[in-house]
Amino acid sequence: MATSPDMLPENILSGCRTKGIHVIGSGDALHPEWRRMWKPFVENAYGITVVPQTEVEDSSRVHHVILAETFDQFAELQELFTPACTHLTTSGRPHLHMNGEAVASAVHEVGGIIGPAHAFTPWTSLFAAYSAPSECYGEESFEFCELGLSADSTYGAGIAEFADVPFLTNSDAHSPTPVKLGREFTRMEVAGDTPKAVLTAIRDNAVVLNAGFFPEEGKYNHTACTRCYAQFSLAEAEALHWKCPHDKGRIKLGVRERAEKLSTLAEPTVRPRYVKMIPLGEVIARVLDVSSPNTKKCAAMYCRFIEAFDNEIAVLLEVPFADLCSVSPEVAEAVVKMREGRVTLIPGGGGKYGSFEF
Repeated sequence: MATSPDMLPENILSGCRTKGIHVIGSGDALHPEWRRMWKPFVENAYGITVVPQTEVEDSSRVHHVILAETFDQFAELQELFTPACTHLTTSGRPHLHMNGEAVASAVHEVGGIIGPAHAFTPWTSLFAAYSAPSECYGEESFEFCELGLSADSTYGAGIAEFADVPFLTNSDAHSPTPVKLGREFTRMEVAGDTPKAVLTAIRDNAVVLNAGFFPEEGKYNHTACTRCYAQFSLAEAEALHWKCPHDKGRIKLGVRERAEKLSTLAEPTVRPRYVKMIPLGEVIARVLDVSSPNTKKCAAMYCRFIEAFDNEIAVLLEVPFADLCSVSPEVAEAVVKMREGRVTLIPGGGGKYGSFEF
């Protein structure tokens, strides 16, 4: 659903090469046909590590990310989940009639790892249903937390139950194009190019860098009306009893305010550096003043940067300003402004994405 027909293993791997991604989650690994389609590409010409992975929804509408070493483990997990789901062979992100603890127990039984997906968003997330991870997972452990597009590391650093848990900044892709693929990524110290090594790195909290959107770009970052998107402070929303005075729409608690309410530690935990970035295609489109990164003009400029510097992540984070100028001084200036946080942000909220200006 809502996924490009081009979202095929070979296209995903090609997009990873352009983006500069070395490890990719397969997505939808509970689906037998998707597992079959991926198996020829587990070993691939790009040298990219494919980690079998999926996302599921539990009986409380909480979404979980699941990772394993092999697709065979997901075949086992499919059998364990079958009594609790009638659509494992027709849905990429199945709804399970199981609570979070039962889901985690099954995952651990087959040797996988699990964590909450986009934990802070107001819909289908851990904190939309619970006030603490232990309320969801019970006696079962969880090995990581996926922050989601509307949160950075600071949002979870003050939550006690996350103190020893690694934060992953990854986002699901609905298209293999570099504008949508790897919009956020996690850099880790990994001992080998195998899924087992990746899972070990997560278990060992070997994250060295998180990169992702400016949280304000997320569509639920600020507390806002879900109908007209008017934004409110937490105190204003509470005084209004969560009903918008403009159109009587529902006011939805923003990710930023939710994280503030959940943070109880006097001293937030120290986290790896979080780099805020905007996809290169969007940067170029804004500089060229075109409607979309998919225009020919934008695509041509994007290709010039990839030809010169190998991959998008290098351009966004690492290539010196002077070298970027050799392709486009205007885009180079915008990239440096992004790196330094000199971006004007128009925060999102209530279901409307935020935006930015250089």
